[in-house]
Amino acid sequence: MRIGLLTSSRADFGIYKPLLNLMVLESDIELKVIAFGTHLSPYHGYTINEVKAQNLSDIDEIDSLLLGDNSSAISTSYGLTVIKFSDYWNQNNFDLVFCLGDRYEMSAAVQAGIPFGVKFAHIHGGEKTLGAIDNIYRHQITLASSLHFTSTQKYAERVAELIESDKNVFNVGALSLTDLDKFEFDGEKQFREKFGIPKKPYLLITFHPETVNSVVNKQYVNELAKSLKKIVRQFYLVITLPNADTNGSLYRSALHNIKKEFPDNVLLIENFGKENYFNAMKYSQFLLGNTSSGIIEAASFGKYVINVGNRQLGRVKGKNVFDCEFESLSIQECVKNISILGSYKEENIYEGTNPAAEIMKITKSFIQ
Repeated sequence: MRIGLLTSSRADFGIYKPLLNLMVLESDIELKVIAFGTHLSPYHGYTINEVKAQNLSDIDEIDSLLLGDNSSAISTSYGLTVIKFSDYWNQNNFDLVFCLGDRYEMSAAVQAGIPFGVKFAHIHGGEKTLGAIDNIYRHQITLASSLHFTSTQKYAERVAELIESDKNVFNVGALSLTDLDKFEFDGEKQFREKFGIPKKPYLLITFHPETVNSVVNKQYVNELAKSLKKIVRQFYLVITLPNADTNGSLYRSALHNIKKEFPDNVLLIENFGKENYFNAMKYSQFLLGNTSSGIIEAASFGKYVINVGNRQLGRVKGKNVFDCEFESLSIQECVKNISILGSYKEENIYEGTNPAAEIMKITKSFIQ
């Protein structure tokens, strides 16, 4: 069976890894990884090198991302991605192509495949993020897909509503959490030395723009900067930089300014990779930001999360997640309150039994 796997960013590739590890062991699977989006952008860390480091034998690269992050650049990149993938789907045939998440690049690649009858398998459909236009892209991908793997039962039910059928919709849990109990963590000392993180409590921080009401981002960046200048006096800050979203450069600029002002108390990371990110989460005090990884993964590491603003509004959240307004005093108050809570002890609602193995089993049955 010939399977394609679409990966457009550092984030989705890290999630795919447990599934990739199983696929490469299957002698009856001819796997081609199709890398595009920020993977090919030096500005975002040129993460195609991480893809190549997995010793995958067959990788195609499709370059269609413009450097700018205003609305025009995003829209033009979407159109260019559709054009590039129109040629690609015309020349390549697969039994099934995996796609993941809700990025606009992923949506463009999938939409281009509709006239060619490409069969897509969508991972992480049915989710809701009302503060990001990714919510629209995610549902577009769902409607164009033939096979669906969701991370909770509620999301499976939403996918069934969207496609008006529960056929080929499977709740398997979050793929990234596959075999977490077997994950080989670095020792804390080793991890800190690798990135020069001093021996003091640190927060793991990730902020992305809100892309539905994008005009608020200038205000939010100011509120973020004010809060971090206060929080940095109590915690070391390990900050992962935002993806290629509209107004992402506003956040990047502000975070680089924080680094300049507090050079010994801030670490900026362009691309951690899944392994280092999991280590960073394990040894952090808690998470702060507006990224899905906090909501989906952090509970499995015993971490509380401050979820700021509306970007993740609508996503199912565990008891470890505390919502907070995008306002400096509110953020500081949340940090103060969560600092005294210690570790989170309850289950993660996104954990499945073995998501990667379930996906492989269902995929084989679907293709046959």
